Amino acid sequence: MKALLLEKINQSGIDLLRKKGFTVEAHDRAFSQDELREAIKGVSLLGIRSRTNITPKVLENADELLAIGAYCIGTNQIDLDATARAGIAAFNAPYSNTRSVAELAIGEIIVLIRKLYNKIEMAHRGEWDKASAGCYEVRGKKLGIIGYGNIGTQVSLLAESLGMQVYYYDVVDKLSIGNAIKMDTLEEVLNIADVVTIHVDGRKENANLIGDTQFTMMKDGVLFLNLSRGHIVDIDALRKHILSGKIAGAGVDVFPTEPRGTDEKFVSPLQGLPNVLLTPHIGGSTEEAQRNIGDFVSSKMIEYLETGSTFTSVNFPRIQLPPLANTHRLLHIHNNVPGVLSKLNTIFGNNQVNVVAQYLSTTETIGYVIADVDAQYKASLFDDLSKVDNTIKVRILY
Repeated sequence: MKALLLEKINQSGIDLLRKKGFTVEAHDRAFSQDELREAIKGVSLLGIRSRTNITPKVLENADELLAIGAYCIGTNQIDLDATARAGIAAFNAPYSNTRSVAELAIGEIIVLIRKLYNKIEMAHRGEWDKASAGCYEVRGKKLGIIGYGNIGTQVSLLAESLGMQVYYYDVVDKLSIGNAIKMDTLEEVLNIADVVTIHVDGRKENANLIGDTQFTMMKDGVLFLNLSRGHIVDIDALRKHILSGKIAGAGVDVFPTEPRGTDEKFVSPLQGLPNVLLTPHIGGSTEEAQRNIGDFVSSKMIEYLETGSTFTSVNFPRIQLPPLANTHRLLHIHNNVPGVLSKLNTIFGNNQVNVVAQYLSTTETIGYVIADVDAQYKASLFDDLSKVDNTIKVRILY
């Protein structure tokens, strides 16, 4: 079986797939739609990061694709509904780079609040500026966290350990960790915070979550960070408020448009502003995070192929399965309509199949049936299962 890995997946993930017998083709850059449409033919596993888009047009040529691995946190670059309807499971790494992103956020807060960007540049020019004006400790400052998920909570813990007062807002009711204070609205956090950091997910509803109106709500002289997704923040509005002095400094790691590889030039309205830290989407770019991501995503795709388990899938019904022992495991993916399970069980009976265990789970769009059966059954079983109305994909695991 063939695996295609794009965007410089960590070697640990490549090695794990090769150890399992996959032929791995790896590239350091993202593929365009046309390139991917051609390259995906005959591929069983596809691994990407944040710059490769999986669309229905790409899936038209995915004749053998069983699973997609997003070697990152976000999955908004994947059409999850289309992949599910095509019977292709998708997996990501929701926790593996959490610490790395949180540490970068804290590091940038310290650089900004101490105005180290100026001090460093001047020292390189031979200028000796020891002035303390406008430079502060983080201790006692109010940190506003927008998005209190895996990364937001890690930032909260690290900030508290430095003596910051943490306030957070999340659309989902989240239990406070440590002494963090939950706020009822986004506006409340923006009004109170000395530093605002964004850690929401990339769903389309979050587009331009922070724009001119929200920047106006913030304190004068606020510090602002976005290490989440580029489309979350109106970048032109951010530039406007930096130039006006409303925002004293900013750290931005993600952008509405990002280069597909190192050979493309990066362009942003924020370039040239001395009090803005621009980084090339490196929140999770540490050896530890990339190794963890490589191991996690590759192992979950392998687990799906070997056992059918979808417990960590982002687009399939989630089923945690026991190990396969002395049986054959049959996997049936179908459109979620009434009567399919009944038809499958009728086929099992007609083909003299003894079902040892059976599992069913559904989403709004698809159903997923797993049946562990005795090894003795008619050769016609696979064809009969494939012919059931609304069948998307059938697999037999030995």
